Amino acid sequence: MEGENPMTEEKKDGGSACGCGGGSCCSGPGKWIWIVLVVAVVGVLIAKNAGKKKEAAAGVAAGIVAAVPVQAAASQTKALPRLVDLGAGKCVPCKMMAPILEDLKKTYADKLDVVFIDVWENPDAGKKYNINLIPTQIFYDAQGKELFRHEGFFAKEDILAKWKEMGVSLAAPGDVPAFSRWQPAQPDSRDKAAICYLCDGDIPPNSLVVVTSDKGDVRLCGMHHYFVMYSCLTEDKTAFEDKVKVTDWASGELAPIRDAAYVYGVDAKSGRPTIKAFADQAAAEKERQASGGTVVALPVLQGKELANRCGFCDRSVYPEDAAEVIVGDVKTWGCCSHCALGAAARTGKDIEVRERDRLTGEKMVVKTLNGSVASLEPATAVAWFGQRTKSDGTHVSAGCFHQGFFVNEENLRKWVEVNPLETGEQISIAKALADKIKLTPQQISKACKIGECAPK
Repeated sequence: MEGENPMTEEKKDGGSACGCGGGSCCSGPGKWIWIVLVVAVVGVLIAKNAGKKKEAAAGVAAGIVAAVPVQAAASQTKALPRLVDLGAGKCVPCKMMAPILEDLKKTYADKLDVVFIDVWENPDAGKKYNINLIPTQIFYDAQGKELFRHEGFFAKEDILAKWKEMGVSLAAPGDVPAFSRWQPAQPDSRDKAAICYLCDGDIPPNSLVVVTSDKGDVRLCGMHHYFVMYSCLTEDKTAFEDKVKVTDWASGELAPIRDAAYVYGVDAKSGRPTIKAFADQAAAEKERQASGGTVVALPVLQGKELANRCGFCDRSVYPEDAAEVIVGDVKTWGCCSHCALGAAARTGKDIEVRERDRLTGEKMVVKTLNGSVASLEPATAVAWFGQRTKSDGTHVSAGCFHQGFFVNEENLRKWVEVNPLETGEQISIAKALADKIKLTPQQISKACKIGECAPK
């Protein structure tokens, strides 16, 4: 329409078109102001968004960095078998376990996880294990599955043996096989007639004892070993003496054991009894006057010889030769170091064994608890298990006279070296005890027994 302001029309059109209200927003100088403002706002928004993206990126990056060492540690940490010992700091067998656990932890750090839980200090920590008494040891495989649990004191050797039994080898770095010798260092060139049936030692010509049997003569090195053999016999011993002869100390001739007279004395150095047999009373009395002692008949001598017995196999022993065994308030003997340990199996009680090194005579003490070694003095003490190799290649015990304890491996090796006919192997004293503990009552009743007196 004529007369209307053209700017008014433009305003309407523009107003309806942009919806931004009155004023000129899209033309003239105002237009550029708005453009600048829009650009500024958009820039701020872009900057904020960029900051959030950087923070997110940084967070992701941080997550990756944090995960790397965790993954690396997971790949480097090997799942180990686990031994959990539940005990207390003041319980006696628990305290005896402490050095064993520490030793295992140090020696087998890369092969075994060893954990101790004091259930008196932390009762809640022990509840989930459902134990009946302390100490209790629980064995777990590398996946956490319980394999075995043991109540009471458990010696190191027994723990290692149990792991081995379950297929877990814990050989420590530097471990070497125990010392053994399965063939004599030299052939035995002695005449068989000069070798004692019982101890394999040499037979002195003036103390030979001969037992006649249907299978041949059995020859022994002296009266004491005759009585040791006699105490082991399970055959009917009625009139057994009728087939036994002893050597006359003066003449070297054989005489019936019943008819002989015996000079019974004591060795001044060792305290061991000494026995000299004589064919007649007069000769025995003459020797008594010259050397001292007492003249006795066979029944008296037999009573004295059979008075002291092994607490495991019931063999006749001289206390001067035997290991001392304490069972509660009772003292008994072990005819050898291994049989001394066997007293724990026969009595079912804890024992203390006092033994001497076979090479040097040094004293050793073994204490047991619940069928295991509780303490060992010195801790370096080891055992020799004397054995013979059978024709089929298997090994059997060589008998009590071929066993022994030593304060350390060095002494054991020296003893074997000076006894070239000895064969067998070094074992731990814990192993020697375990071998006895696992025997059945029937096996114990037959230990060291001789079915009949006959040549080997």
